[in-house]
Amino acid sequence: MIARKSILAITILLITMSLTTVCSKKDAETTTDKAAVESTSAVTMFEGERHIKNLRQLTFGGQNAEAYFSYDASKIIFQAEVDSFECDQIFTMNSDGSEKTLVSTGKGRTTCSFIAPDGKSIIYCSTHLGADDCLPDADMSQGYVWALYDSYDIFSADPDGGNIVRLTDAPGYDAEAVYSPQGDRIVFTSDRTGDLEIFIMNPDGSGVEQLTDAPGYDGGAFFSFDGQWICYRASRPEGESMADYQRLLKQHLIRPSKLDLYIMNLADRKPIRLTDNSAANFGPYFHPDGKHIIFCSNLHDQETRRRFDLFLIDIETKEIRQVTHNQTFDGFPMFSHDGTKLVFASNRDNKVRGETNVFIADWVWPEDE
Repeated sequence: MIARKSILAITILLITMSLTTVCSKKDAETTTDKAAVESTSAVTMFEGERHIKNLRQLTFGGQNAEAYFSYDASKIIFQAEVDSFECDQIFTMNSDGSEKTLVSTGKGRTTCSFIAPDGKSIIYCSTHLGADDCLPDADMSQGYVWALYDSYDIFSADPDGGNIVRLTDAPGYDAEAVYSPQGDRIVFTSDRTGDLEIFIMNPDGSGVEQLTDAPGYDGGAFFSFDGQWICYRASRPEGESMADYQRLLKQHLIRPSKLDLYIMNLADRKPIRLTDNSAANFGPYFHPDGKHIIFCSNLHDQETRRRFDLFLIDIETKEIRQVTHNQTFDGFPMFSHDGTKLVFASNRDNKVRGETNVFIADWVWPEDE
């Protein structure tokens, strides 16, 4: 999760480049998409997609991504650039795609939303205190980069978007926030130290602690289901790459061409590297068994770096198996807490080139694995 206009530019710019973000709340706007009834219709499955079945499309049109289940998987929260909105806003919907509801203010850019385990609150990141408009896009004259808007802060709210509370107020970028499965902590990314690092805090924004301190980008963290670990993406640039990273960071930009996966036990707080493959690996999420992590990567397209699929890594052996076989983009995966469902974003079956929608599937362990 990162400035979402930029991260969803993945789905547009992946066609040409390599590779994740409002508070006096008006009444939440609720719509039941007529298209949602189509979610039971067949969607494209590709040969080799043995881990998913009963694949259904939940959104139809625009840019929709970073969709995450509620604890009981009855609801999904996600960000979308749809209708009259010129940049992402936060919505909720039922897990069948019905009752799509705006829960952000409709101002600024938003990203990185999550539902508390008890279902009584949500969090998301927004620039609306800095400006009502969407703010300029990242400067692509410097290559493919993501923007790190310094007016991003983290907010909590009621499930309908009311009673917004600002949780962070440090200067700079605060985003990429999620609740722990126990609801007792929030993990997030910030550049408050001068580098992009991962932090943890209480649900009310107090008790902030820094978890990472290596030079380079650390972010996009998610908790394990027991709340004892986090998985995240990170870059470890060296030499000219480090100089480029530091130069861009001063301009509130980041180049996400190479990202690897890490895990960290929150007791000893020592990072453990899982991948080292020169690919752009992001969007990691623990399977409830605690032994596997699903993620998105262009691992099998190192020549053009345009194709992103879902992969599963065994934490102990570091063996990687491919889950989806789309020729464009599959990303932002999340398992339900019982491990039976998978939600993710995809360009498959899109009506417009670069369009991204949310899909849900049943998760399957093939008998021969």
